[in-house]
Amino acid sequence: MSISVGVDIGGTKIAASAVSATGEILHRARRDTPAQDPDLIVAAVAETVAELTEVCRGEGGQVGAVGVACAGFIDRRGETVVFAPNLAWRDEPLKARVEAATGLPVVLENDANAAAWGEFRFGAARTADDVTMVTLGTGVGGGIVVAGELLRGAHGMGAEVGHLRVVPDGHRCGCGNRGCWEVYASGSALVREARELVAQGSPHAGALSDRCGGDPEQLDGEMVTQVARDGDPAALELLEDVGRWTGEGLASLAAVLDPGLLVVGGGVSAAGDLVLEPARAAFARNLTGRGYRTPPPIVPAALGNDAGMVGVADLAARRT
Repeated sequence: MSISVGVDIGGTKIAASAVSATGEILHRARRDTPAQDPDLIVAAVAETVAELTEVCRGEGGQVGAVGVACAGFIDRRGETVVFAPNLAWRDEPLKARVEAATGLPVVLENDANAAAWGEFRFGAARTADDVTMVTLGTGVGGGIVVAGELLRGAHGMGAEVGHLRVVPDGHRCGCGNRGCWEVYASGSALVREARELVAQGSPHAGALSDRCGGDPEQLDGEMVTQVARDGDPAALELLEDVGRWTGEGLASLAAVLDPGLLVVGGGVSAAGDLVLEPARAAFARNLTGRGYRTPPPIVPAALGNDAGMVGVADLAARRT
């Protein structure tokens, strides 16, 4: 059986899977991301690959390649993480370092590109040719497939949609600019606003405060989503805000790209229609030429948080 390992390095966790040629996840491994130490990140990736390789070997399988998806700007040759807003990578030769640590050929790809490819090959976009995907996680990532090919741009850094400026002089982004889309439509944005409500002692935040024991630093996105599912107005409003920002940004992307399908993935998308319904409503209000064009459907990623791992594993199998 042809097996590749897909590794998705996010701002908080490293998720890895052994993936078959048909996109089936065979086994999983996970580590926390030591986000501020590049050496420890490489070591953690190597540990997950070794773990999965051993499990596959015990079942008579052999891992032939590794795909690494990460939240950063990847050079066109697919060798270097030029810049990562949420990780301590600056001109990091990650491909060579992971190859040296694992002894296997490595394909390096932006995480949102990998997720878009995973959905295009095996998920929600497998019947489409022109797809735009956004991932709502620690930040906002983007992946674009045009006529069945990933759009990478002249220098390999295309589709960094999270860093479109939507609020001049707005909140500071990890990239150094102010007012980027991801500062308003990401898991980080959701948590920031929820913590602010609790820290201010707002009576509107009673359920959120109860969930975190009154300590806003203990709040995370999953807590906010659960409180919203329980019907709390404040948490519902916070998710609606993220959805509205998401829909407005998607409308701008549609004006440029005219995709046949818009796919929304990442951890925040696990909130489902609590985010997607306000996103669809905001998209419909802001789409250029609305009423005179066919609007693309906005659908959740079918592969969920696995899209990046599956996509980059498939890219690794194809390129090595």
